[in-house]
Amino acid sequence: MNEIVKHKTIASLKIGESGVVSGFTDELMSLKLLEMGCLPGSKIELDSIAPLGCPICINVSGYRLAIRMEEAATVLID
Repeated sequence: MNEIVKHKTIASLKIGESGVVSGFTDELMSLKLLEMGCLPGSKIELDSIAPLGCPICINVSGYRLAIRMEEAATVLID
């Protein structure tokens, strides 16, 4: 039986939900996000979403970070 594996990303979180960074789907974007503190093993919590859905604000490494939904969709979480 074939199972479809769906990876959870920051973009799939609801306000107040959290996860732990497990990897990235975009190598170029990952460099930018790593520099901003989104390191594998870091706890991420979705703090707020702009009225039109983008950007979003996450709590990571002790500070709040605003990122685009497109960027959030490249960060895999557990």
